[in-house]
Amino acid sequence: MSAARHDEARGAGQDAAYGTGHDAARGARHDAAYGRERPEPGEDQGARRLPVVLLHALPLDSSMWEEAARGLRARGHRVLTPDQRGFGGAPPTDQSPSLDLVADDLARELDRQGIGAVALAGCSMGGYTAMAFLRRHPHRVHALALLAARSTADTAESAGARRRFADMVLDDSSRGRIVAGTAPSLLGATTRARQPRLLARVTDLALAARPHSVAWAQRAIAARTDSTAALRAADVPAVVVIGDEDELVSPDEARRTAMALPRGRLVTLPGVGHLAPLEAPDATLEILMDLLAHTETVGAGTC
Repeated sequence: MSAARHDEARGAGQDAAYGTGHDAARGARHDAAYGRERPEPGEDQGARRLPVVLLHALPLDSSMWEEAARGLRARGHRVLTPDQRGFGGAPPTDQSPSLDLVADDLARELDRQGIGAVALAGCSMGGYTAMAFLRRHPHRVHALALLAARSTADTAESAGARRRFADMVLDDSSRGRIVAGTAPSLLGATTRARQPRLLARVTDLALAARPHSVAWAQRAIAARTDSTAALRAADVPAVVVIGDEDELVSPDEARRTAMALPRGRLVTLPGVGHLAPLEAPDATLEILMDLLAHTETVGAGTC
């Protein structure tokens, strides 16, 4: 992968507005990074690809995955890009904050579309939703990509900071200042310097997000449980992606997350912050395509 640094950290051993998935057939060549065989060149895989689900970060929406989704579809993959509760086209909720609810939204949408197993990718909040989905519906996850997400629960200090941020977002007197001041930290320093239009876009999206939904999501993330055990039980091809300029998740946290996955590996993206699908869309697509090339095939509707 030209734009990425591979740290082969192998492990031991409400209905929302949904967009529209993949996999590749098994072949005869073994690939050590995923512990699974690769397809032979020219093998017909078209009818047996896993649907791909791409879950967005807070406080953005599914549009952050546009380039990766376009690239996957251009290669013949079916892709679902859901807006999570209260973001984009999805209605807000008055239920108690919980990522389990968001995970079950996805399960219901997959049922509605007749989809059983999927390749699941999530960035930041999307990664935490992906891990909640894995805990609650483990048989449906046949490949996993976690970008800018840690496997552990928040510490008491971190959870308290999230809840305080949620309170401030709901305060009209502080919202604009707080959001505009924190949005740049979603991008790496290199991105902020070289892509000012992306910085403006991310800041505008953050300011446009519904305050109630941002607060709800922050409280849901603060309340999430540790997913390490679920990752250890997930014997599927998996990749953990971290930008080396991520200011919110550390490289050590990403490495520990990758190590929890029996067939996981760590990919570090130079000059990238917290939002790889926006900051490095080509590298993100390449990572996803590589993951999918090592994924077993199943038929739609298979659980």
